[in-house]
Amino acid sequence: MEKIKALINNVEKIIVGKRNIIELVVSAMLAGGHVLIEDVPGVGKTQLVSALASSCRGQFGRLQMTPDIMPTDITGFSMINTITKETEFKKGATFCNFLLADEINRSSPKSQSALLEVMEERQVSIDGATYELPRPFMVLATQNPIETFGTYHLPEAQMDRFIIKISIGYPSKKEELDILLRNENNIQPKQLSQVISCEDIVMLSEKVNNVYCSEPIREYIVNITEATRNADLIKLGVSPRGSIAMYKMAKAYAFVKGRDYVLPDDVKELAPYVFSHRIMLTSKGKSAVSDNEQAIREILKMVMVPVE
Repeated sequence: MEKIKALINNVEKIIVGKRNIIELVVSAMLAGGHVLIEDVPGVGKTQLVSALASSCRGQFGRLQMTPDIMPTDITGFSMINTITKETEFKKGATFCNFLLADEINRSSPKSQSALLEVMEERQVSIDGATYELPRPFMVLATQNPIETFGTYHLPEAQMDRFIIKISIGYPSKKEELDILLRNENNIQPKQLSQVISCEDIVMLSEKVNNVYCSEPIREYIVNITEATRNADLIKLGVSPRGSIAMYKMAKAYAFVKGRDYVLPDDVKELAPYVFSHRIMLTSKGKSAVSDNEQAIREILKMVMVPVE
């Protein structure tokens, strides 16, 4: 637990005033999931990923998802060595611990599919050979919700592969003044000291599996997902993959909070982050609520909370 606190505190040296967001990202990492960060430019998306990688000395990879990026840039490719005349595999950018896919919605659907296949399988298969990715492996993809020119919409089936979708948001006035001071002191993510190792992260991820989640809470998760499938506001409800994602995230989030058991409040807190990108609103829903997150909060009001 102390290592998790040290990791969060270390990242917070770069990402000011967003401890809840850092906790969510660390929880997603321990749950073995990937994160979609949907936010405007300049709020610290890249800094967050770089700080996380530096804090555990994990290998940090970055893909600028431009329209001309090829699937082989992501996965790697086989080529003939002109000296030995043998086939060699050249690894792509995905062979790292923390991969930042910057502006994922600017790349072509073919490249998006190559990346998301890697996310699901955690391996690359080329020319009949399979190459395992290092552990831990986590993709943090970003997209700008405002600018749509020159972008490709992520299909719902691909959005479903992300365990959570978050938004960092603007800092408060006090936090932004702190950011200016830190910028003056030139504090960079690469300067952060290592507070945890990649081996520790793998070990802690295994411990997350032992976090207790009672039957009433498991039923609560399923009741929420069923409610999304039957609500008038929602055209496409949460799939069983969403239920599994919530189950894993709830365990990891409880672990990050220092508990070995899940509370109903954990599920309520996580629901907008885990479920909002997995639903589609009806025309009635679009006029009744401001966004998908609010739709999920309306669903939560309808579902009875278990008493532990």
